[in-house]
Amino acid sequence: MLAPLVNLIDRILPGKRTRTPALALSYVLVVGLVVLGASLLGSRVVQQANELALTFPNTLKGWEAIFQNRVPDSMKTELTVRVNAFIGSLPGYGLQFLALLGNLIYVVIIPILAFLCLKDGALVRRHILSFMEPGPQRKLLDNILADMDLVLAHYMRALVLLSATTFTCYSIFLTVVGVHYSILLGVMAGMLEFIPLIGPLAAGLVTLAVGGVLSGHVVTVLIFLVVFRLFQDYVASPHLMGHGVELHPLLVLFGVFGGAELAGIAGTFLSVPVLALVRVLYLRVYQARQEAQAAKLVG
Repeated sequence: MLAPLVNLIDRILPGKRTRTPALALSYVLVVGLVVLGASLLGSRVVQQANELALTFPNTLKGWEAIFQNRVPDSMKTELTVRVNAFIGSLPGYGLQFLALLGNLIYVVIIPILAFLCLKDGALVRRHILSFMEPGPQRKLLDNILADMDLVLAHYMRALVLLSATTFTCYSIFLTVVGVHYSILLGVMAGMLEFIPLIGPLAAGLVTLAVGGVLSGHVVTVLIFLVVFRLFQDYVASPHLMGHGVELHPLLVLFGVFGGAELAGIAGTFLSVPVLALVRVLYLRVYQARQEAQAAKLVG
């Protein structure tokens, strides 16, 4: 994620041996922006979560009036219990979110590892390749490392940009329309964008239920969600992901479920890049075998 910024600053700085200063400047810029944005958004999120928790009983009565004769009593009871528990926990989640952001300042191992990887990543790669003699296998390893780097770079940067796009579009549209808790819903939608398929669906349902029904803009919010998902899934996502992360939606769905069973939330997030890396490895090995067989036939 930081590599393009580091490379840009490295090219701009005069003289030689500018990699380390470029890294330092990149860290200062990124950490400053993250802390500033989190401090501004975090307080708004907690405030709107508290307001939603206080107004939820009245909201629930409105929902009951709408679905009084359409939903069975058992389903209404279950829905009430589930949603009430979720809404009641929102303030706690907001405070935990702020506490997590504060503790991130003291976590030094990840920034240090990232700094070293950005500074000496190319050197480490050359050392790894030096353990193998020049030939087809070294070429195969070099291609696999290059493809993996490209896939992970495309995926991580695309996820961050898609998440930022989701937060921006949700927040601006919901605020302009006059939907309550627009910042809270925007932050939630942006965070859920990191979970493939299931996250955007959950964000849309919560936004429609809380934002649309509560504010009286059900049709408007529904149209926005449909149009936004079409743009995000068929325009923005393919363009940002590039050609490295080409996975069938059914495979992604099974990967998300499998990742959730194995590692919870982290598994759902990591399922797509793991599947993409497996795909890269398979394609490179298959291509190498095809080239070897073709060389034998020619020989």
